[in-house]
Amino acid sequence: MRERANAADTLALYEKLKSDITDLGELIELAQADGDEEMLAEAVEQAPALAQSVRELELKRMLTDDDDKDAILSVNSGAGGTDAEDWADILLRMYLRYADRHGFKSELIEKTAGAETGISSAAISVKGPYAYGFLRAEHGVHRLIRISKFSGRRETSFAAVKVVPDLDDDEVAEAEIEVSPDDVKITTMRSGGAGGQHVNRTESAVRLEHLPTGFVVRCDGERSQHQNRANAWKMLRGFLFDKARRDKEAAFADAFLSGQQDIGFGRQDRTYTMQPYTMVKDERTDHKEANIDAVLDGDIDAFIEAYLLASADKRAEKEDAKKKQE
Repeated sequence: MRERANAADTLALYEKLKSDITDLGELIELAQADGDEEMLAEAVEQAPALAQSVRELELKRMLTDDDDKDAILSVNSGAGGTDAEDWADILLRMYLRYADRHGFKSELIEKTAGAETGISSAAISVKGPYAYGFLRAEHGVHRLIRISKFSGRRETSFAAVKVVPDLDDDEVAEAEIEVSPDDVKITTMRSGGAGGQHVNRTESAVRLEHLPTGFVVRCDGERSQHQNRANAWKMLRGFLFDKARRDKEAAFADAFLSGQQDIGFGRQDRTYTMQPYTMVKDERTDHKEANIDAVLDGDIDAFIEAYLLASADKRAEKEDAKKKQE
C-alpha cells in the first residue's frame, strides 16, 4: 500500500507538471504574439517554481526501491575533544531540523552525553517517504573548522554520521539478512546521563557488537531493556543491509563503518568552515554553500541533491561500461 501510494503521488505530480509546462509554453507564445509585455513577465515569473518541481521529480527518479525506507541516523564525536562533542551535538540538531522541514517524524533512540558538553554519541529514527534514500547522502565524516568557544583558538573537530535503513521484519526477510546469535556479543549496562532514578537502578541500556564486521550499536532511549534490545537489533540489521548495498555498489569502506579507523584528519567527507570565512563544502561532489547558518539549521537539500545526482551518474557509467563489456 505504501509503494502504491508513492507511485500514485509520483504519477500525479508528473501529470500536473506536464500540464503546467504545456500551459506556460502556450501562455508565453500568446504573450509574444500579442506583444503583451506584462503577460510575458508574469509567465516568466512562474518558470523558476516549475523548474524546481521538475528538479524534485528528477531527484525522486534517482532513488530506488531500496531507498523507500525509514532511516536510523547516528552521530559519533571524533577527534577534537570537547569541541568534537559540541560539534556532534550541533550536527544532531541539524538533522532534527532537517526532519522537521520535510515533515518527517524523528525520535531519539540513544544519546550519550559528552565528558564536559555536547554528546559522545546519539541515534535517531527518521520516518517518512524515502527518508533513508535522502539521508544516506549524509553518511560520512563531517569536519568543523572554527574559533573554539572553549579554548579561544582555531580548532578542527570531527564527527561521524552513519545512516542505515530502519527495516521491519518483512523487509529483513526479503533482504535475506541473517544474523547468527553466536556472532553477536551482547552487553547490558546502566543508561548514562539525566533520566531520574530509573537509569541508575536498572541495566536498561543494550550494546551489540557484531564480531565478523566489527559493527557496534548501543541503545538506551527506552526505559525497558527489552525495547532497547529490539531497537539495537533493528539498527544492527540496518547496518548489515547497508553494507550489502554498498558492497554491491563498490562504494563501501569497511574500516570506516566498523570503527576501525579514527574519525579524524584525512577522513572528512564534508567540511564546515566558520573562520576565517564561512563555507560548507562536500568533498565528494565539490558542492559549496556560503550560508553556514542556514545549513546548520537543517537546509541541506542542495548537498543531498548533488550527492544523489553524482551517485546516479556513476551508476549509469558503470551500467554503460558493463553493457560494452557484454
